[in-house]
Amino acid sequence: MAFLDDDFLLHSTAARRLYRDHAEGQPILDYHCHLPARDIANDRRFENLFEIWLEGDHYKWRAMRANGVAERFCTGDAEPYEKFLAWASTVPRCLRNPLYHWTHLELRRYFGIEALLDERTAPEIWARANEQLRSTALDAHGILDRFSVTAVCTTDDPADDLQAHARIAASGLKTKVYPAFRPDRALEVDSEDVFNAWIDRLGDAADIDITTFDRLLDALRKRHQAFHDAGCRISDHGLAQCYADPCTKQGAAATFEKARADRYVSREEQRAYASYLMLYFGRLDAERGWTKQLHLGARRNASTRALETSGRDIGYDSIGDLSQADALGAYLDQLDRECALPKTIIYNVNPTQNYMVATMAGNFQDGIRPGKVQFGSGWWFLDQKEGIEWQINALSNAGLLAHFVGMTTDSRSFMSYPRHEYFRRVLCNLLGSEIERGELPADDSLVGRLVTDVSYLNAVRYFELPGVAGC
Repeated sequence: MAFLDDDFLLHSTAARRLYRDHAEGQPILDYHCHLPARDIANDRRFENLFEIWLEGDHYKWRAMRANGVAERFCTGDAEPYEKFLAWASTVPRCLRNPLYHWTHLELRRYFGIEALLDERTAPEIWARANEQLRSTALDAHGILDRFSVTAVCTTDDPADDLQAHARIAASGLKTKVYPAFRPDRALEVDSEDVFNAWIDRLGDAADIDITTFDRLLDALRKRHQAFHDAGCRISDHGLAQCYADPCTKQGAAATFEKARADRYVSREEQRAYASYLMLYFGRLDAERGWTKQLHLGARRNASTRALETSGRDIGYDSIGDLSQADALGAYLDQLDRECALPKTIIYNVNPTQNYMVATMAGNFQDGIRPGKVQFGSGWWFLDQKEGIEWQINALSNAGLLAHFVGMTTDSRSFMSYPRHEYFRRVLCNLLGSEIERGELPADDSLVGRLVTDVSYLNAVRYFELPGVAGC
C-alpha cells in the first residue's frame, strides 16, 4: 500500500465506502480556531511557505526543538527560508509523530506536492509552493472556499474592538466568520499588572470607566451583547481546572478592589473570584442561547526559562494532571440548579480522564436538546489518530456518538483544514472495521447517516450560527 494513497487510514471496504459516500464531500464548520480575524478581513496573501505554514505553529516548533534546532529557527530572528530548511530537516525524524501525516497531507491538498519533505527536496518544494501562493486560490478567502468552509469562529477577547469582523461581514465573503468570546483575562486577578492593563482596555471597548466590580460586570455584559450582535454564539475558556469555589458578590468585589489597588491577591482569593465570574459568564451564555466551551487540563508555559526569554504560548505546554471531576461537576451543577446551564462542550487534554468527562456530560443532559452537554473532540495533544479513537470510544461507550459535533480545528494556521479529512478517515475506519467484524450492521442508511451527522450536520444543528444552513 502506497503512503498517503486514496485509502489512507481506511483499512476495510466498508470504511472506504463510508468515507467516500458520506464524509469526503461534507463541508467544514470551523467552530473553534485561532485564525486571526484581521487576516481574513484583509484576505491575506501569503508571501511564502513559511508565512502560511510555520509562522505560528507551536506543534512544529516543539518537534524542531526536540530535533536539536535552535530557538532562532523557531520563534527567533532567522530568515523565513532558514526556518523552513530547519523544519524540512526535522520532518524525516517525525516518523510516527502525527506531524509526519499532517505535513504531507497539507503539501498534497494545498499544492499537489507528493514528494516527501527533507533537506534534499526542500528547495524545490519551497519554490513550487511559493509559486502557487501567488494565486488568489491560496489567499485567505481562496482557502476557505477551496475547503468548503461554511463558517469560521475565531477566538476573541472581550476587549477586542471587532472591527475586523465588521469588515468581513461587509465584504460579501461566502464563508460566515464570527467571533467567539474568550474572557480568560478577566480571571487573572492575581496578575495585577496584566489584569489592570486589560481592565483599562476592556473599559475602552465598552465605553465604561471600570472603577467598581459592578462596572466590570456591566462592561462584560455589554461586550457579550456586542459579540452577539456580531453573530457570536460561542464562548470559550482555557482553564487548567474548572473554578467552583463558593464566593459572594461582596467577596468578588473585595478581591477586584485589591487588584485594582495593586495589592497582593492570594491564590485562594483568585479562585473564589474566578468562580464567581465563571457563573456570571454561564448565565450570560444561557440567556443568549450560546454554547460554552471548556478547554481543561493543560499545563501551560511550563518552562520558566522559555517564558522569560521567548514569551507565552509558543509550545512549552503539556498535559496536566490536576483533578477535574469535583470542580467541573460542581460548576455544571450550580448552573443547572439555576436553570442557567448553556449548551456546553468539555474538552479534555488528559486521556486518563476521558471516561470521567464522558460520564460527567451525561449527568447534565436535559431531555430536551440532544447532546446538550458534549464531550469534545480530541484536543491539542490528542488530535491525532490514537487520541481521536480514544475520545470516540469513550464517548460511544458512555454516551451517544450520534449527537457528537465532530472535529475542532483549534489552529492558528490556514493550512490545518486537512485535519478534518484526517478525523473523518479515522471515524470511518473505526465504524467500517466494526461493520466488517459484524459488530455494526452493514446498513449505510444507518451508519452512513451517523458519519454525515458527525462530519458536519450535527455542528450546524448544535451551534445555530446565523446564516449557516445545511440541515
